[in-house]
Amino acid sequence: MRLFRFRRFGTRLLALLLGLLFAVLALTYFFVSRANLSTALTHSEANLTVGAGIFDETIRQRIESLGTSARVLARDYAILQTLSEDRATLASMLETYTSRVRASVIVLLEPDGTLRAASGGGLAEADIAPFRALVTSARDKEPAEDSGFAYLGGALHVMVAVPIYAPYPEVAAWFGLAFPIDHAFAQKIRDTTHLEVTLISTESPGAPRVLATTLPDSLAGALAATIGSGQQPGTGAVTTVETPAERYVTLFKSERLLGSPPITVALQRPLSAELAAARELERKMLAISAAALALATLIALWIARGVSQPVLQLAAHTRLVAAGDYTTRLELRRDDELGLLAQSFNAMSDGLAERDRVRDLLDKNVSPEVATQLLRDGAALGGDERDVTILFADLRGFTSMSEKRAPRDVLTLLNRYLDRMSAEIERQGGVIDKFIGDEIMALFGAPVAQADAANRAVAAALGMQRALVELNRELALEVQASASGPESRSLPQLAVGIGVNTARVVAGNMGSHRRLNYSVIGDGVNVAARLQSLTRTAEFRTSIIVSAATLQAFRPDAPLPAPTGRPLGTVPVKGRTEGVEIFAIDSV
Repeated sequence: MRLFRFRRFGTRLLALLLGLLFAVLALTYFFVSRANLSTALTHSEANLTVGAGIFDETIRQRIESLGTSARVLARDYAILQTLSEDRATLASMLETYTSRVRASVIVLLEPDGTLRAASGGGLAEADIAPFRALVTSARDKEPAEDSGFAYLGGALHVMVAVPIYAPYPEVAAWFGLAFPIDHAFAQKIRDTTHLEVTLISTESPGAPRVLATTLPDSLAGALAATIGSGQQPGTGAVTTVETPAERYVTLFKSERLLGSPPITVALQRPLSAELAAARELERKMLAISAAALALATLIALWIARGVSQPVLQLAAHTRLVAAGDYTTRLELRRDDELGLLAQSFNAMSDGLAERDRVRDLLDKNVSPEVATQLLRDGAALGGDERDVTILFADLRGFTSMSEKRAPRDVLTLLNRYLDRMSAEIERQGGVIDKFIGDEIMALFGAPVAQADAANRAVAAALGMQRALVELNRELALEVQASASGPESRSLPQLAVGIGVNTARVVAGNMGSHRRLNYSVIGDGVNVAARLQSLTRTAEFRTSIIVSAATLQAFRPDAPLPAPTGRPLGTVPVKGRTEGVEIFAIDSV
């Protein structure tokens, strides 16, 4: 008994500990991963802020360097001596100075801003305009110089303009120097800050242009498209940008240009770089967690080995029961809960087998609809009023046929007939109320209500006619192929008479407390039986007679077509003071 209790307690405890261990490990990994991601984002934002400062400082230093170079040139005696030279001589001299000060372009402007000479040949008017703008703004400053960003030949440059005095404060000319902000400059920023740098022009709406970048062309193009669509946040904002290859923490800033719309500077830090150390720690943590979980699982399997096999047997037996096999017994000789469960399974199988036997017998003695109602509501006596269509069908000449044949042959033929007729009734949703010898009583609209009960009843009657024609054909073929004697060869054609009436009746369980039957009673039942007997009247020339009440109950919107009724007049019915108007149904 102690071993039994220990095994039960151990199985439950191991399962609980295993689940608790897994939950703790999963939660720990989740929170550590979230913390690492949050820390990486915080570090990336800090790095981007520092990087933005370094970018601004590098630009400032470049401007300062250009300004220093320009001031040195402005005081160069050789420059002052050649101011009166021709344009070609001045351009050649300026070309010499570009390599000395590491500028891409040097221009010499008149005091009013008119171009006097430029290195590298002539410049377009659009390229001179930024220098002229700097000259205009520098006149109002002390010292008289200015700087800014602008396009030269479609490429981004940083520019400075300083005066040439001859003597001070008389301005004899202006020096303008430009330095390119290109991929090399962006790479220098990247080498210093370890940030990806991209400068993007949005001067053409809907067609952003990458001016300089440290990213691959495809990623830089995707970033430019994002900015061009207006999806980037405002300047100074930090956000996360998803690319096919990487996830970047990105800071956007704006830089003003001389005479052009501002450009956007994107400084980016790959999130994977920030998470590299944390991900390595997470991988180690996962490995340790997996090892711990595997060890715990092995221990649990070793201890629960005595439980797993019985559980598998129970599962297999459950599948057998689900498939309808109630005969197989579960042999599990144990003194614990699993043994009790096996006994309960066997008892359940016995109960299900008994239930199926009862249901099978019930289905064979009453209709499935009635059986369902009895199983659901019980077998209480009583009923309720409802509108029902009643069908009576009688096999013609069956009594004389029975006198000439063996009882077994008669029963076989009768069962074949009843089977075909019942199939047509049930195909239209009818319920077989009872078989009275060779007579069939069927209900439409009880126990399950049917809005188109009248349509269904007449459709079933016509189907019974067609089924009887087919049965007669089969019987004739069987007689021709049989050598059983003259009696078989003289088998007459089977005929049926069908009466249909719609009326309000009482439907429910009738009989005694020991034996009951679901049926309907009322004057409408008698009328339906009377209509069936009227099909024997030769002058009516029909085997289906329905009442006017049935034709009035037809639903024109029902799926089943409405039949054509041939008036037969009004006939008296036994037990009624008023006659019943009847119609013959010949076809649909």
